[in-house]
Amino acid sequence: MLPPFIIEQIRKREEEERKQYEQPQLEIPAVTPSQPAPTKRRDDADDGKRGVTIIEL
Repeated sequence: MLPPFIIEQIRKREEEERKQYEQPQLEIPAVTPSQPAPTKRRDDADDGKRGVTIIEL
């Protein structure tokens, strides 16, 4: 069995490696029933041109 201080050093190294390779994450706000979703206003002059948004998960 390994001494406790060696086990602690291994844990610290693993934690540092994990932090290096971890990708940043963006939290998407959830709409709760107490917060109504914002209403979208449609313009009468909608000419049908729309863009494409790609969200990679």
